[in-house]
Amino acid sequence: MGALELNGEIDMLTDDDLHQRLAEFNARRFEPKLPVQDWRAGVEQFEDGALLEGAFLERERRLAAQYCAHCPTDSLGFTAWFEGLRRTGPGQRDPLFLWLAQESTLDQMKWFLTQEVAGEAGFEDLTALTQVRLPTRVKLELARNYWDEMGRGQAKGMHGPMLARLAEALGLRPCARTTVWEALALANTMAGLAANRRYAYHSVGALGVIELTAPDRSAAVAAGLKRLGVPPGDRHYFDLHAVLDVKHFISWNAEAIAPLASESPAIASAIAEGAIMRLLAGQRCFRRYRREFGLEAAA
Repeated sequence: MGALELNGEIDMLTDDDLHQRLAEFNARRFEPKLPVQDWRAGVEQFEDGALLEGAFLERERRLAAQYCAHCPTDSLGFTAWFEGLRRTGPGQRDPLFLWLAQESTLDQMKWFLTQEVAGEAGFEDLTALTQVRLPTRVKLELARNYWDEMGRGQAKGMHGPMLARLAEALGLRPCARTTVWEALALANTMAGLAANRRYAYHSVGALGVIELTAPDRSAAVAAGLKRLGVPPGDRHYFDLHAVLDVKHFISWNAEAIAPLASESPAIASAIAEGAIMRLLAGQRCFRRYRREFGLEAAA
């Protein structure tokens, strides 16, 4: 399929159709399986999904490039620019989160969390995919982060199951078919960057900017859950990330972003694009959630 034909196909799809298809592609791609006799059919099916994913990611990358075309590419200037995304990046200080902390009902909080859980791509798996054959210093930092995500070898401390326990406690039923496309697009972006080595540096930027920007949002959600009477054990996932991700970003910035950005301007640009791709995906989610809650007038 040629580039023009592929771009035409993606433009003909609605956002919902596109991201439902990519969500199905990612579910198939990452699910452990056994060999089958007709493996060629699976390869052909994978190729169709990979081409669609590539067209989507390149469209997102072109959009992100507009935001970071003039960011510094020297190591010191770049890391300062990256840290500044916490204040100036797309979607930051969105009024949705103050509203969740102070005003949302329990049903509204449940709807929000259902979308977030359905769009969760699994930070530990994304980190494991991203670290393949990266330089030793960077690989070690991603390994330390992965170990924290995995509860340092203790099942009760694993971050993914913590979120699942909250979903179970609140009776949430996350499902791709009932998830807004913006949340699926966020997950599809993260999965696509981590799973394709041509976007390895983009994935480092996207994961790093999560660590940078998640604490404030996590603290707001945790405050909302506390206000709504959710027990500490059930809301621990958000309480933890409000604090731990601050430490994670300091290390990620020093041991992954800075050394990679110092290797070449091209790598710095890729990291920047990945960060902006993730922030734009989050911004779309926040705007969509505000529309759901009738908060369109909020800036």
